[in-house]
Amino acid sequence: MSGDGILDRLKREGRVVVVGASLAGLRAAETLREKGFAGSLTMVGDEPYEPYDRPPLSKQVLLGRATPDHTSLPRRRAIDAQWRLGVPATGLDMAARRVRLADGDEVGYDRLLIATGVRARPWPRESEAELDGVFVLRTRDDATGLERALAQNPRRVLVIGAGFTGSEIASACRERGIAVTVAERAAAPLVGALGGVVGQVAAEIQREHGVDLRCGIMVTGLEGDAANRVRAAHLSDGNTVDADVVVVCLGALRNTEWLAGSGLGAGPRGIACDAGCRAFDIRGIVTDDVYVAGDVARSPHPLFGYQFLSLEHWGNAVAQAETAAHNMMSDSVDRRPHIWVPAFWSSQFGVNIKSVGVPSMGTEILIAQGALNERRFTGVYGYQGRVIGAVTFDQTKWLQFYQQLIETTAPFPPSFATVDRRPEGQRPVDADFPDPSVPTSGPTVTLTGYSPADRRMTFTPAGH
Repeated sequence: MSGDGILDRLKREGRVVVVGASLAGLRAAETLREKGFAGSLTMVGDEPYEPYDRPPLSKQVLLGRATPDHTSLPRRRAIDAQWRLGVPATGLDMAARRVRLADGDEVGYDRLLIATGVRARPWPRESEAELDGVFVLRTRDDATGLERALAQNPRRVLVIGAGFTGSEIASACRERGIAVTVAERAAAPLVGALGGVVGQVAAEIQREHGVDLRCGIMVTGLEGDAANRVRAAHLSDGNTVDADVVVVCLGALRNTEWLAGSGLGAGPRGIACDAGCRAFDIRGIVTDDVYVAGDVARSPHPLFGYQFLSLEHWGNAVAQAETAAHNMMSDSVDRRPHIWVPAFWSSQFGVNIKSVGVPSMGTEILIAQGALNERRFTGVYGYQGRVIGAVTFDQTKWLQFYQQLIETTAPFPPSFATVDRRPEGQRPVDADFPDPSVPTSGPTVTLTGYSPADRRMTFTPAGH
């Protein structure tokens, strides 16, 4: 049968399984139907809920302005799928083209999309992590429990880790009038993602809003009372913080453990795939029937030296899922690459923060518009003489312009002058990123090297 005939048959009566019933999985399923796929579609999800939006969980939900059950993702079209919710995938047999599920069932496929995303990294000591009042924030259930705890007006909340999620939680606490202490191993909030120059601005903003911000500090242990409820945290400087709610924000773990022994190129860094979203096996050979999208994927990007990138970004999950679905239903000549430029946003302490590119690759930063002390500025990051990323604080209008500079590998520092460039923006300075081998609440973009079969990664918890 010709390639066209095989493709037509796949579209008519093929079996597609999507493991991961969240943003990427849903958008891929919708795109498959848009591309004319009329076969069977199975959506496998470890949570009991249909796809929902995660960004509101650390924003509107924690402020009590929305309930977790009102975060469902809007549907662009009906997908006519069989939903297997609350049943995690536990294994993959690539030779037999079957996905094993936790309930003992197996689901066969002709094309498989893996979009299992990430989960919150738990507190490393299990007995302490299980104390009443200790939370992480990733899922609807996490948000439900944490919002209930905040609604009871705790005396103090301790947030461990001052990345984007930790900072947004601290912001929500202050907006609710709750005392909050933030403990961060690095020298300032957000340094893993945006560097020390911008991190110092974030630190000033937090302290001005009444956050008890402790930087250069590790939490060495959590203490519970006789009722097994958290009551205090011990810090590396010998101090103790009394807190009845603790939120652990130590980053994310990619959901790849279920693929152990499958032969797929999957490990702690994610699942390696080519620019067309096809997964690699452990020998570095690309597969034809297994695709990857969203936070769990690591794929090469031409703008960043073809290094494999892992992106924890909402927009990337959508764009990559659409590309994967298109390529699943296309001949090789019609497939397209996923080369979306990373973009990220956060709202905290009344400030709208947005970034494009990969700021964490930058070695230098230039404040091209506005001023750091006004908390309204555009910072441009340079790497090896080219523009690699940009961040804005309450200055979103400039972001698209700098995205074009990133896409065209424009030289750094930019040669043009701007109307509102201040004296501090006349020359670049060291962007002041921490040593990447020291764990912080890190970047939302992670460069993971050149090997598609790389399974090596070590992490020392911030509490140790």
